[in-house]
This record gives sequence, structure tokens and C-alpha cells, in this order.
Amino acid sequence: MDLRISPRIEDFRARIARYVERELIPLEADPASYDPHENIRLDLLDTLRAKARSEGLWCLQLKPENGGQGLGKIGMAVCYEAMNRSIFGPVVFNSAAPDDGNMMVLEAVGTPAQKERWLKPIVEGKARSAFVMTEPHPGGGSDPSMIQTRAEKKGNASYVVRGRKWFITGAEEASHFILMARTSDDPRYGLSALLVHRDQPGWRIVRRIPIMGPEEHGGHCELEFDGLEIPADGVLLGEGQGLKVTQMRLGPARLTHCMRWLGLSKRCVEIAQEYAARREGFGVRLKDRESVQLMLGRLAMNIEIGRLLVMKAGWELDRGGFARKEISMAKVQVANVLHEAADTAIQINGARGYSKDTVLEWIYRYARQARLVDGADEVHRMVLNRFLDQEGAEFWTWPVGDN
Repeated sequence: MDLRISPRIEDFRARIARYVERELIPLEADPASYDPHENIRLDLLDTLRAKARSEGLWCLQLKPENGGQGLGKIGMAVCYEAMNRSIFGPVVFNSAAPDDGNMMVLEAVGTPAQKERWLKPIVEGKARSAFVMTEPHPGGGSDPSMIQTRAEKKGNASYVVRGRKWFITGAEEASHFILMARTSDDPRYGLSALLVHRDQPGWRIVRRIPIMGPEEHGGHCELEFDGLEIPADGVLLGEGQGLKVTQMRLGPARLTHCMRWLGLSKRCVEIAQEYAARREGFGVRLKDRESVQLMLGRLAMNIEIGRLLVMKAGWELDRGGFARKEISMAKVQVANVLHEAADTAIQINGARGYSKDTVLEWIYRYARQARLVDGADEVHRMVLNRFLDQEGAEFWTWPVGDN
């Protein structure tokens, strides 16, 4: 594994970093930049997206034939980290969840007609999307085999969907949905991924669920399906392939979360360092106190561990592997280091960190969900233990290259 990045990736990283510094960081301090749910105001976002697109900093994750730059996972890791130096960053570059993961899975398995109808409008910034999987008890959460929502075949022409979903990110702003539903009771081939447009009748948003932290555009919603009819050409990858679609979407999406979270973690360090360098107490600058040095040194090390895990997982995906172990390790490490980074920076900044004079309290509230989304810490640790049981000492082997 060669950790050197190409000049092309470095060029994108540098241009993104300049854009974030010039266009986005100044907006964070202005209350007028925010919508009522503490994300960037949509009309302002439209302006920034148009400018980012004009500078060629758009949809880096997709292939050129689909409107992207084809950077691969390693290139994405470098650039996504730079984007999320700002809390507004990823969505400006069309690299934010859930659109990010939805575009990648549509690119991977959509038919040409499905790409034209469902992918292209998201790529062009004309539509937002949602991935509709999680259900209230006793339905599926981290375990998709528990999904209760059913799509019953109506002849050969369509499916009729009934069921309930919740915590569906972005649903209130989305027009394109990828819906996971049960089409049979087969334990392996019982789920199907269905493509839904918001204008189709037979479903509704029950409520936008209030949450602790700042929200993605469209919130986290509870949905009810009561007779939604989906034509047969709205099945992604084929009937019974929903579990495969889920695995293809959630693995890389977990990793892209980590890429972005590393950017936020580094921003927390930046704010803490800046304050510690100028704040004095009892005749000593905070940065000269050993306790503060220990806090920042530990945090820097833990962020770098996260970066290396993300890079290893990205390398494995780029060479055609599944990276299941690597993604689970990265997910646990980076989710926890994001919380540690925000907490440490607030502690160093004191009351200033707890106030809204910096973005630290925003990041702190946002960070708590990182240990839950796309699989809780405990689920990923169980996955890792399963690999350990199966592989024993081989769990830690190195890939062997050619001479």
C-alpha cells in the first residue's frame, strides 16, 4: 500500500481547501447563513453549489461519463476530509449523505434508463434523495433481515408497498427514494430495492422527528406506505437483490462518513490550537501547559489512526475488495475520535467552546450520532469479532504483492 497521492488528487485537494477557506468558513459565523434546522440556507447553498461546479469541484466520487471526476476511494478520502473542514462543506460539492451513497449505488447497478431518470437529476443538483431502510420495532435497523415493509407483486407490472419507516435522512427535501421492502420470505433473496418518486401516491411523511443535533436538509423523518404502487422497472438490480444493494450502498457510505468526520475532527483541533495559543491563565498560555499538550497530542494521534484506517479501507475498495473489516474498524475509530475532538476542543476553549461563538457546540451535538448511524459501534465490534473467530491469527495478515 503506497500512501503517496497523485498530483491530480493533490490538485483537487488544494483547490477544495482554498474554496472552503474563501467561501465557506466566513459564512459559519453569520446566523443568516443558517436555515431553521441549523444547516446552510438553501438559497445560499444553490449559489455556492453553482460556483463549486463551475470550478470543477463537483461529484468527485462518480465516473466522468456520469458527471463526476472518477477519483476513486483514496482520492475521495483526501478530498472529503478537506471539504469538511467546514460544517457546510460536503453538501456544497454534492458529496454529502445521503445523496453521496445513493449516487454511487445507482451508478454501480442502475440500468441506463434508471441512471437517466434517477441518477442524473441528483448529479445535476436538481434533485435530492433518501435511502429508506430503517424501521420502528419490530422492523429492521442495523439488521436488514428484520425488515417488515412489504412489496406485494401485482401481476407482472407493479408492486404495492405497505409498511412504516423512520429516521429516514433527507426525506422532507428528497424527490428520489431508494426503498428497501420485502418481496418474499426467502432469508437471502427476500428483499428488493425499489425506486420511488415523491409525487407517487400511496405514501406520506408522518412527521419530521426532532433530534438533538443540527440536521441534514430534509431532516430525519417517519414515513408510512399504504398502497404505494411501483412499476416493475423501478426495481434496482432485480427482484430479491435488495440485500446485495444494501451491502453495496452501506459499506462505501460508512467509509465516506469517516472521510468527512476526519475533516471535522481536524477543524476542532484547529480551533483548540488557535485559542490555546492566545489564552492565558495565571500567567501561562494554555498551549504551554502540559495538560493541554497531552490532550492535543493524544487527539492528533487518534485522528491519524483514523486516517490510516480510512486509507487502508479505501485502498482495499479501489483494488476490488469488500473491505468489510477495514470499514468496520474505521467506522468505530473515526466516530469516536470525532466525539473526542469536539469534547477536547470545547474543554480547552471553556465557556467559549460551549457557546455559539464557535462551531464546536454544533459539531459536538452532530458528533453524538456518528456512533449510531450506519451501524452502532457495538454492531461493528461484533462484526470484527466474527472475522476474528473465523480467521484467527490470519485476521492480521498483510497482503502479499508481486516481486
